[in-house]
Amino acid sequence: MPERSTDPGVLYVVATPIGNMEDVTLRALRILGEVDLVACEDTRRTGALLRAHGISTARTSYFEQNERWKGERILAALRSGRSVAVVSDAGTPGLSDPGFRLVRDARAEGLPVLPVPGPSAAVAALSVSGLPTDRFLFVGFLPARAGPRRRALEELSAARPTLVFYESPVRAVRALTAMAEVLGDREAFLCREATKVHEEYVRGRLREIVDRLAARSTVRGEIVLVVAGATETPAPGEIEDPAALYSRLTADGKTTRRQAVKEVARRLGLPAREVYRRVLATEKDDPGAS
Repeated sequence: MPERSTDPGVLYVVATPIGNMEDVTLRALRILGEVDLVACEDTRRTGALLRAHGISTARTSYFEQNERWKGERILAALRSGRSVAVVSDAGTPGLSDPGFRLVRDARAEGLPVLPVPGPSAAVAALSVSGLPTDRFLFVGFLPARAGPRRRALEELSAARPTLVFYESPVRAVRALTAMAEVLGDREAFLCREATKVHEEYVRGRLREIVDRLAARSTVRGEIVLVVAGATETPAPGEIEDPAALYSRLTADGKTTRRQAVKEVARRLGLPAREVYRRVLATEKDDPGAS
């Protein structure tokens, strides 16, 4: 039996597979087998991972609904010299998963916290998206309600880095539709069920991906959405003015205002609301404009 190498009183933040059980590091398996306790988002799900690798370490639940009071028990264990590994259902704890409060409170007390890095759904999706990776903004989950979701997207509309979202399958179509309306019809990438049997990867514009998902009776699985950041505001004359393009599109009298605004937003990569604002400003300055 090899000598135990984990340190007493240490909180280990351990990344676990996001799907494929083979995607776990040797160090993660060693730590999970050596600590005194594993704090799990779901003890059954983590139990399956541990059993698959012959690990029998004691487990305790640690999830959103109990993390405040259960966190204190885990801190007490750390204070007494016991070593604890915190894991989420999949990926790296603390990223839209339980773990942040525990790490924060342990740090506040001066207790040692060490990362055991590994899988992350956000980074996995970004790495195969084909969208810029030099700068990205991890957004996580958008608000579930339409109003707060739109306001959150409006706050992100001018952000230049690539945007990375998590979304539930039941809200995916609504979220993508809102993104297209607020951000414009940007290039995007859908990552669904990454590393699992039915993994799916789709690159296209936001509206293309909306149409693809909307055509299905149901959407299943964990979803990561990677969306292109806002383009740099060009100097005057570099691209067609949105109001001028709008005027050209509506000149024949067959294209409605709404259709024209959406088409301008798609062509220029602007939020529809911004196009509408510029059109209104132009019409205000020129009362004779249609």
